[in-house]
Amino acid sequence: MSRADVARESGLSKPTVSLALSGLLEAGLVREVGRSHGGRGPSALLYELNPQAGWVVGIDVGRRWVRAAIADIAGTIVARREERARVASASSLIGQIGAIAHDLAREAGLGWPQVTHAAIGSPGVFDRSRGLIRMAPNLPGWGRQGLVEAVRKVLGTNVTFENDVNLAALGEQAHGHGRGVRDFVYLSVGTGIGMGLIVDGRLYTGSTGAAGEIGYLPLGGDGRSAHRRWGALEEAAAAAGMVRTARDLGMRPPLTALKVFNAARRGEPTARKAIAVEAERLALAIATVTPILDPELVVLGGGIGRNGDLLLDGIERELRRWSPFHPRVMTSALGDDGVLQGAVATALQAARERVFSRSPARAMEA
Repeated sequence: MSRADVARESGLSKPTVSLALSGLLEAGLVREVGRSHGGRGPSALLYELNPQAGWVVGIDVGRRWVRAAIADIAGTIVARREERARVASASSLIGQIGAIAHDLAREAGLGWPQVTHAAIGSPGVFDRSRGLIRMAPNLPGWGRQGLVEAVRKVLGTNVTFENDVNLAALGEQAHGHGRGVRDFVYLSVGTGIGMGLIVDGRLYTGSTGAAGEIGYLPLGGDGRSAHRRWGALEEAAAAAGMVRTARDLGMRPPLTALKVFNAARRGEPTARKAIAVEAERLALAIATVTPILDPELVVLGGGIGRNGDLLLDGIERELRRWSPFHPRVMTSALGDDGVLQGAVATALQAARERVFSRSPARAMEA
């Protein structure tokens, strides 16, 4: 961008922009990248964010996998890692998170103090007032008192904690189907079930951070008494519930959700019926939320949600049957990367605010 571009985008005067850019150049936060060509009048100097001005780490902590990436402050991922999650205890998982993050920094040729911010996504609700994570039954010990501080200590940098589905929604907003969409929801269905809500372009988490915990909706329709730790919809529509439905319909064990989907693709009638039941349950969840939020788009993700080739037609058919509200329904553009991309995007936002708040340009504005 040229100085004139910055002035136009920011609404600041050209003299103020010139002073600010001079300070940012001196601090090494932006750099010159050449001159403009082809327009009328003299060429102008062009500037960009200096990618070396800061570094961030994003981490996706799941029941089965820990995925992590390190990126420069311009958003380019320079190294990433994926490992089986060590979920035997919270302590082993915390140690794994710290080891992966520090290994990534070394792989990128960085000293750990160069990392400005880390963001971690996991199942559960981050209770900011108490400094702990609630409602994460699939990660043993993850809700214990002191866990958040233990993670911060092992990482040794500024850390943001957020629900994994919320981060997947932010990842979709930054890099997927949610770009340019002001109101959409991200429905993740896998080991658990949850929803990330983007309202007026911003993540909505509610008064306690629990907005989108739709697994606790009293839906499912199979007559079972839902366990309070998981909720009725999660028991009915997450992976274990879908497998139970397939077994009740006559499919022979051992079964997994993947086996049910693969059998449906081969045309097996019982598997296709189980998929139809799953689509009906997901449509019911969407139909419950759409009159309240009126989203333009519903993005499906997670190990089950990504199977749009088998689910989308059934979901859309049931939505037409139950509701006058028909948002677009699409499978995620990011696959397994949604939470990780959202973690990186969240860490980048925090890092940029931190780095630029210390700049001489910010001091001049003040």
